Amino acid sequence: MSSDACPPPVSGSPSGSDTLFVMFCAVLVFLMTPGLGYFYSGMARSKNALSLIMLCFLCCAVVSLQWILFGFSLAFSDTGGAFWSNCDYCLFRNVGLTTLSNYPQVSTMTFQLYQLMFAIITPAIVFGSGAERIRLMPCIIFVFVWVTFVYCPIAYWAWSANGWLSVMGYLDYAGGAAVETCSGFSGLALALVLGRRKHMDDFKASSIANVFLGTALLWFGWFGFNSGAGLASTTRAASAMTATNASAASGGLVWLILDYLGHRKLSGLGFCSGAVAGLVGITPGAGFLTIPSAVLVGAVVSTVTNGFVRLKTRLGYDDTLDAFNVHGIGGVCGTILTGVLGQKYVKALDQFTASTPQVMLCVDSQPGLGWIDGNWIQVPKQLAGVAAAASWSFVLTYFIVTVLQRVPGLQLRLPHESEILGTDQTEMGEVSYDYVESIGSISQLSREDLKLGALPPSPSEKPPQSPTPKKSEDTAAPTEPQAPNTEEAEK
Repeated sequence: MSSDACPPPVSGSPSGSDTLFVMFCAVLVFLMTPGLGYFYSGMARSKNALSLIMLCFLCCAVVSLQWILFGFSLAFSDTGGAFWSNCDYCLFRNVGLTTLSNYPQVSTMTFQLYQLMFAIITPAIVFGSGAERIRLMPCIIFVFVWVTFVYCPIAYWAWSANGWLSVMGYLDYAGGAAVETCSGFSGLALALVLGRRKHMDDFKASSIANVFLGTALLWFGWFGFNSGAGLASTTRAASAMTATNASAASGGLVWLILDYLGHRKLSGLGFCSGAVAGLVGITPGAGFLTIPSAVLVGAVVSTVTNGFVRLKTRLGYDDTLDAFNVHGIGGVCGTILTGVLGQKYVKALDQFTASTPQVMLCVDSQPGLGWIDGNWIQVPKQLAGVAAAASWSFVLTYFIVTVLQRVPGLQLRLPHESEILGTDQTEMGEVSYDYVESIGSISQLSREDLKLGALPPSPSEKPPQSPTPKKSEDTAAPTEPQAPNTEEAEK
């Protein structure tokens, strides 16, 4: 059956239901940024926890303004070239009821709001690699420059109508290149330029509860991240949401089992890391993969990223919170697996309203997506896409950080003394919890006290006095009467 005889697909004109759906998904994606802040703060030491949340909120503010000035125009334009966009939408000119040629489902105003949330969280992910040794004020300049010259071009290549990756046939449903690969390899460049932390012996996650809270917000927000990428409330959106949940569940359990085999403990941190790895892996293929394929992607990506986390100390780079290991490597693996497991049947779920024999014959006549459909050229296209995104983001980020390091007052690296005290105190003058007074008491504990569970007396308490033996009446010495203490009487 030829494609000319196919029934007409669902109309792609803007509708109120699709607009509401995309706006709701945008709100879900927004929750991911504070969720990432809690996720990072729980993994870091307590003296650096608050500053990581602050960095995520700084990304919200800086990117929102950059997006209005020229960010949206640089990332999405119908009249740009193959590698670089133009200023058609600068200062939100022409943004409103018009639609983009390859996204006719919603207006440009609705579309830019949804894509803004992607642009906000991407630089926030980068800071995970440089955590505990980065200054906050220069990060404002870094985020503005980085989104302009790193994120926007890659988003334009992959998602814009004239972008060279989009024209080539590169598959990226929700951000395998522009978000995951881009942030991960940028994080690696940031970590290499900043160098290793000075004191890593006492590194321990400050709050696993915050890690769980951050994971819950990320998992919840990722439903909008992946299902909203189709810009329509269709069966394909439900399929993408289900695939997202399946991959996260598979990734979390696989990482948990791998850690249990090594330590014989069920690690909450390990489960959360695996769930995030599964979410990262399914991002480029959520709208192209079946549900069983999503389970496989979560398991594979979790296994690979777990191995890189174990190898990072041997490889010599200080990826503090594993932004490169999870997002960079996970994004590459997920993008390649999309080229292997992508199926045209899943892509057709938002094009037709019924599964009639005529529709199924029409779907079968369409060109295949991945290797499983017989499209053997798709994996090389996926490799070209991740290679371009990884190299561009790494080189440009390395250059930007190196330049900032040489500008007086804009150095991103913390001084040694400030790193010891922590970024919360030195950069913000605030802490997550007011625990300073108890440090003196805790420091008085010896190893034996900790083993026995003894606690030292607080400064306000007096040490207990040993009871003095009571003298008998015939041996007691006579005492002179004393004047009453008026202060004690008043009390």
